[in-house]
Amino acid sequence: MTTAEQTLAQWDAQIRQVQARHQASGAVPGVIAPATVGAMTGLEVMEAILAGELPFAHIAQTLDYLLVAVERGRAIFQGTPQLRHYNPLGTVHGGWYATLLDSALGCAVHTMMPAGRAYTTAEFSLNIVRAATERTGPLRATGTVIHCGNRLATAEGRIEGPDGRLYAHATTTCFVFEAQAPAS
Repeated sequence: MTTAEQTLAQWDAQIRQVQARHQASGAVPGVIAPATVGAMTGLEVMEAILAGELPFAHIAQTLDYLLVAVERGRAIFQGTPQLRHYNPLGTVHGGWYATLLDSALGCAVHTMMPAGRAYTTAEFSLNIVRAATERTGPLRATGTVIHCGNRLATAEGRIEGPDGRLYAHATTTCFVFEAQAPAS
């Protein structure tokens, strides 16, 4: 078995575990109540989403990807390009890459937020270096925080195949701010 085949087998096992956890817990896409988010650290929120204890993003269901791993300063999503993700020229639409990477980058930044702090994307830059098709198979977007301060956070990310081939890379700058208490 090649290294790429071994990696693909590991990826398949990991995503099946996440899917089984979500099915067992009844996880569905949704919006998390602001009071819940505000009372937890960003890492706690991300771990609860991964465990199926909090809803995952609707867009993840729409574009067929899932959070598969999270730790402080890092988030990994896995998705498989589908025909429904194509542009009219016959390859995966740039928006699929952008959304997958924006999720990985933003969630990596989110893992750095203490309770009561929030962030929003201020700038996002994407470079697609290889076309994906429905024959490509699963791809992984890994977001890693470069810097997280009181006002700004930066992160970088990559979409790669199990063979290590790079498909796209991106950077983001996020504003960091005090989360507003929900209206009573």
